Amino acid sequence: MQKVLDGIERAGNKVPHPAIIFLALIFIVIVLSQILAWTGASVTTEVAEPQTVQVMPQEEAGSSVAGSDTPPAPAVPDYELHTEKITAESLLDGDGIRFIFTTAVQNFNDFGVVAVILVAMIGVGVAEEAGLIAALIRKMVKVAPKGAITFIIVLLGGISSVASDAGYLVLIPLGAAAFASLGRHPLAGIAAAYAGVSAAFFVNILITPADGIITEVTNETVALVAPDIQLNVTANFFFSIASTIFCAIVMTIITERLLEPRLGRYDAAEAPVDAPVDHQPTDEEMALESRGLRWSLYYLLVAVAIVSLLTFIPGAPLRNPDTGEIFGNSPFMSSLLFIISMLFLAAGLGYGRGSQSLTGATNVINAIVKTFNGLGGLIFLMLLIAQFIAYFNYTNMSTLAATGLADLLERADIGALPLLIGFILLVVIIDLIMPGVIPKWAILAPIFVPLFYRLGIAPQTVIAAYRVGDGPVNVITPLMVYLPFIVLVCQKYRKKAGIGTVVSMMLPYTIIVLITWTLFYVVWYAIGIPWGPSAPVHLG
Repeated sequence: MQKVLDGIERAGNKVPHPAIIFLALIFIVIVLSQILAWTGASVTTEVAEPQTVQVMPQEEAGSSVAGSDTPPAPAVPDYELHTEKITAESLLDGDGIRFIFTTAVQNFNDFGVVAVILVAMIGVGVAEEAGLIAALIRKMVKVAPKGAITFIIVLLGGISSVASDAGYLVLIPLGAAAFASLGRHPLAGIAAAYAGVSAAFFVNILITPADGIITEVTNETVALVAPDIQLNVTANFFFSIASTIFCAIVMTIITERLLEPRLGRYDAAEAPVDAPVDHQPTDEEMALESRGLRWSLYYLLVAVAIVSLLTFIPGAPLRNPDTGEIFGNSPFMSSLLFIISMLFLAAGLGYGRGSQSLTGATNVINAIVKTFNGLGGLIFLMLLIAQFIAYFNYTNMSTLAATGLADLLERADIGALPLLIGFILLVVIIDLIMPGVIPKWAILAPIFVPLFYRLGIAPQTVIAAYRVGDGPVNVITPLMVYLPFIVLVCQKYRKKAGIGTVVSMMLPYTIIVLITWTLFYVVWYAIGIPWGPSAPVHLG
């Protein structure tokens, strides 16, 4: 196993930056488009085109009233199937070169992911910069019952993925200290916190910025085969909440029944003599933190009250103006990510003012600017991803690949569920060398979303499968950016700890969480529980 991990680490160290990967992919798409155009690559498929018809009003008996003065009902699109031949388009001929040069700005402008990131991170960034998220983690660990401390730490890890730095940098050292204070092995606390933060990273009981980004990328790709489908950011909300709790229970059992017995009783002699001592907050710091949390609650309640007034009163502006519904097709659902960002902003402002960690409008603006500064690399990556998807769509390569693979899989008659399980395993393999949620999906979505749609599998079902495959390997891949930090925390309690120590602790989490979570997904799919509001398992 050590040789395998060393091999993964060596191979992973040779993997370039994601931006370089997408530049290479763009180059490959350009060259491949010309090769496919030369060979005359094409597919013949059925395409549904809307044929608008007028619907006449009906009498009670159900017959149309030909001479009625009543205006006709709104036009209803009726879809008509026809066969269409789709050929590969070159990016190196005249039209292709013009497309590259004239659409570079528009491709980025039309890529809604960047706007989603900026809006979502306003609130989360202020809350994190003010210290609210770290304070909440410390407070909840402090007041948690001793018998439930493992579950609380794991669950907090899952929730903290809304602001991942806080989970890694605050909860993992805190998990070790909490276990040590209870006479339990601190490395078990590190493992529990690390598993909670990372092994199920892409699920949460909250809507996160990553949800918005993945949804926008999916909508960009599903438009190739179904322009009328637009997923909402809550398309996996039910499954995400259930998975967060389910995985927390599984990880708690792994920690208490497998890992702690294996680690045995902790011997303080294992720690280095010069191990740093944790900072113990003074009474004044604790008082300010408690005051900040109270103010945060007050600000949050005011913000919730305002949103409620705008939503739940009959005729409120966030209801659907035609039907009055709140959930489903309504302004409330369309603005959910913005609402959540503003709730975080309100809570962060309250904590900052109460704890005096973030006071004055200038400091608040500086906190937002600091957050945006940290997004520079991600925004540049989004620029490249936008071009990659636009070029991929223009060349019709996604349609050619999806149609060809769909025909092959239909003839093989494998079935939807085995294909989804295979997709989960593919994501697991890729995650070993590319742990990031967004870059992986940007590569996989243009191929697999249209492919699975043509096989009758809904996009939200594919995203749910992606969530399952994305997490479990995060805790053992040597390419996890926080792995050196985890090792340093372990060395505080065991001077001989290294990457092998961390991986050997986390391997049971990877294997057991992957198996049980996949089975959980299979059962969910088989029962047919909606993944989220207006997001059924199967295509309608």
